[in-house]
Amino acid sequence: MKIQKSIDYKILQDSVVTIGTFDGVHVGHQKIIKKLVKIAKKKNLQAVVLTFFPHPRMVLQKDANIKLINSIDEKYNLLEERGVDHLVVKEFTHEFSRLTAQEFVSKILINKLKTKHIIIGYDHHFGRNRTANINDLKAFGKIYDFKVTEISAKEIDEVAVSSTKIRQALKEGNVALANSFLGYNFMLTGKVVKGKGLGKTLECPTANLEIKESYKLIPKTGSYVVQTTFENQTVYGMMNIGVNPTVNGKQQSVEMHLFDFSKDIYGKSFTIQLLDRLRDEIKFNSLEELKMQLKKDQATSKALIKQLKS
Repeated sequence: MKIQKSIDYKILQDSVVTIGTFDGVHVGHQKIIKKLVKIAKKKNLQAVVLTFFPHPRMVLQKDANIKLINSIDEKYNLLEERGVDHLVVKEFTHEFSRLTAQEFVSKILINKLKTKHIIIGYDHHFGRNRTANINDLKAFGKIYDFKVTEISAKEIDEVAVSSTKIRQALKEGNVALANSFLGYNFMLTGKVVKGKGLGKTLECPTANLEIKESYKLIPKTGSYVVQTTFENQTVYGMMNIGVNPTVNGKQQSVEMHLFDFSKDIYGKSFTIQLLDRLRDEIKFNSLEELKMQLKKDQATSKALIKQLKS
């Protein structure tokens, strides 16, 4: 069954549920998801991930500056690939945050999701002011007839990965480290739009990627080695994140140059995977100097791609 994003989100069959923001769906999250899917298959239950959007920090702490590793659609695809049946995206509001622990359990977990089993971290807190803990959840399990599987501190500590660490690595441009924490390549998803056409004059035509989600984390400015898929074929290239200081640019853009590629892609949606970082964005003394650097970047990129493929 495909994952269902639903406003009503009423699950029709009994389910096993895990709860969290799951930003990044990183290697630690993947261990939980694997356990979720395994239990679902064994007990003939629906595997459900309950997540929240906007991020609770955006609502409760007015932290509008927090940027997320995944868009909702990226998270959807990552969970679908790992065998989850339903991704339930609950709108996080002040009103929702005021539900008592028992109201949350009865109204959401039982009435909406038909929960028979919950997988949750040992340090999970929920309900109004986050006053209820896993012991309260186990007590509710006896009342409402569901089982609780606790993810221990030891299991969590063994992974030693967090969404915060990944965000920090990306802000520093350390894509290789972020990818090792994620267990897959960090991605940017957007639509290709017309740019200024500067790339053609530099013999390095580029396509601008327009990313609609304002909350999506954009890594540190600079040049990156990337890959994407077009018509079921893997295509490699370079990507620049920055303002094009050599031509006195002011607005940040995300531009990609795909190697050995000449098809019309304007208006099409792409998911670009970042493989590694090449260098900082630099203001060159002339367009000719920039042109020479781009040729060096292409050579470096192709060498890195060859190494990654071997």
